[in-house]
Amino acid sequence: MISSQRRVGASGLLVSPTGLGCNNFGRAGTATEDLAGTRAVIDAALASGITLLDTADVYGAEAGASETLMGEALEGRRDGVVIATKFGHERDLGYGFGGAGGSRRYIRRAVEGSLRRLRTDWIDLYQLHFPDPLTPIDETIDALDDLVREGKIRYYGHSNFSGWQLAEAEFTARMRSGGRFVSAQNHYSLLARAAEREVLPAAERFHVGFLPYFPLHNGLLTGKFSRDGGPASSRIMSTRRHIWENAPWDALEEFRVFCADRDISMLQATFGWLLADPRVSSVIAGATSAAQVQANAEAGEAWRPDAEEIALIDALFPLPQDPGARV
Repeated sequence: MISSQRRVGASGLLVSPTGLGCNNFGRAGTATEDLAGTRAVIDAALASGITLLDTADVYGAEAGASETLMGEALEGRRDGVVIATKFGHERDLGYGFGGAGGSRRYIRRAVEGSLRRLRTDWIDLYQLHFPDPLTPIDETIDALDDLVREGKIRYYGHSNFSGWQLAEAEFTARMRSGGRFVSAQNHYSLLARAAEREVLPAAERFHVGFLPYFPLHNGLLTGKFSRDGGPASSRIMSTRRHIWENAPWDALEEFRVFCADRDISMLQATFGWLLADPRVSSVIAGATSAAQVQANAEAGEAWRPDAEEIALIDALFPLPQDPGARV
């Protein structure tokens, strides 16, 4: 049971160290495709002490399905959770605004749709899903500040920003003496460490909370996979076999030995490594079953590495030297 809370950057927003990624809600072919499956996962999250639920207006087989199912499943329990959702994805939501997802016009329409689907009067953390090259960042900030003043959102953040975009957003906000982005959500795991080059240093410099997504690298870091394969029903083996085929198995096997020597699981070690970094506000991990949610919540509390152990793990999964390299 999670009992501690972590602060999102320099804001007053407190969240559980393990968050629930809700991108599987409403996804075809998953146990959370329908309301019963979604409710089971949310019930398990709340019972485990998870308070941060992260979704987006495009998640689901049909855009908005995740938010709709969450809204139904949370009916009567809204005050006990921190709802984070996103707007401004390139996926067409029928708004017809030419992809300017950070524009005032787009934001105004998007927030009303999310509030309606989530069955709530406010969103705790409203995040720009992708940078918008068409709209000046000051227009985006002004529109989000208006929503804060109106009580429709409490805080706002961004997702998939580069380091320079994070810094530009911070500088613009300071120049305008208004609100600021309190969080950055980016792809980050032991097998995808590119955020360490610029995004994490920028987040630290400007006191922006960091929320890693895909922290388990589609499940590859859960310990359920090996050179010989993994669960046939998993997304990796069914639709993303390239992740398994291209995995650094020598390093992963050494990591398994590292975990066995300390009598911990790979899942616990992965969460421990991420949460040992004070820049990380919460680790957002998806789940399609109550058992997965409980395992993630317990893993987030189970183990913290010391400096020597962090160095050993870092040596197993080094950041590529070539800035253009991908992991």
